[in-house]
Amino acid sequence: MYKKLLIIGVAALCMSLFGVVQIHAQEESSDVQGVWKAKVLEVTNQETRLVPGTDTQSTYQTLQVEVLEGERKGQIITIENDFLKLEKGDAFFMNYLKKADGTELYSVRDIERRPTIYFLIALFVAVIISFGGRQGIRSLISLAGSLLIILYVLLPALLKGYNPVLMSTLIATCILFLAIYFTHGFNKESTAAFLGTVIAIVVTGILASLAVSAASLSGFASDESVFLNLTTRGTLNMQGLLLGAIIIGVLGVLDDIAITQATVVRELYGTAPHLKRLEIYKIAIRVGKEHVGALVNTLALAYTGASLPLLLLFSSGSTSVSMILNYEIFATEVIRTIIGSIGLILTVPIVTGLAVVLLEKTRGQKPHHAHGHSHSHNHVH
Repeated sequence: MYKKLLIIGVAALCMSLFGVVQIHAQEESSDVQGVWKAKVLEVTNQETRLVPGTDTQSTYQTLQVEVLEGERKGQIITIENDFLKLEKGDAFFMNYLKKADGTELYSVRDIERRPTIYFLIALFVAVIISFGGRQGIRSLISLAGSLLIILYVLLPALLKGYNPVLMSTLIATCILFLAIYFTHGFNKESTAAFLGTVIAIVVTGILASLAVSAASLSGFASDESVFLNLTTRGTLNMQGLLLGAIIIGVLGVLDDIAITQATVVRELYGTAPHLKRLEIYKIAIRVGKEHVGALVNTLALAYTGASLPLLLLFSSGSTSVSMILNYEIFATEVIRTIIGSIGLILTVPIVTGLAVVLLEKTRGQKPHHAHGHSHSHNHVH
């Protein structure tokens, strides 16, 4: 009975969030008339110049390109390019701007990468399905659902000014519900993992709030945050967005460890029914400790890898390590890693304890493997 009430309650929460948030398309600036795809027909001139005010050299090109879409489709135009080096045959995107006096300007925006990305996505899907079978398909569907919830519920809600921490926590609950139950089935293992992870998320959110406040993090550490603040005219709570990012970022690893712990308890009850509750709890905790050690290392390396260019930038100067840590952009990542790791550690005893209580009636029953542990979870850093 409790399982049905839980499922109905979370499903109602997710549906209500969809109803509250209305999606509004962002209007483009009146100055930008279009972003069109184009192809380089010929590089008519290429030279190396110094970037003004620096000793850094950069490549400047004059390109003859064919417009592949938009109102100028089929036309051949000339573009000056100092953004990224292009070669004959390269497909790219360009900005088309029209000034008030009628002057038209073109500039290179970005290279065309979609074919490569689509191929890698297809390869990822094929590998997941070939290895995981039906469960792999369920994992992919839950991943797609999680991404859709973030894109079409969380982001619009944040842009409309809803509380970032509250919305991120509610969305995290919906994502966990979808990821755990849809991927691993509607069973007691999933219920223990879900409830334990939700508790860990709440505790993690409280710790993150205290840490961000104590460290006086503003949320403006990255260029994207600054641009977002300018675009939204300062209407967003950037510190709250940082907290929301921390909460969403730890979802994948919490899901991972939670399912593992619940499955270990289920296996122990099925294969060693003579063991007492406390003995099963201790054995499962030992497994969890090993798993946590690997995942904490994964978290730290993932955030370090994301900040590697900045680390190199500061390390090339005379700044001390302690001063580097004090910069907000690095302090943010350190706090993000620490809070995420604490949440990960707390998940182990919480989920294990819940699983020991909820799964006791399965003592002596043959463990089922239809919804076993899978690593194809929603990792959102």
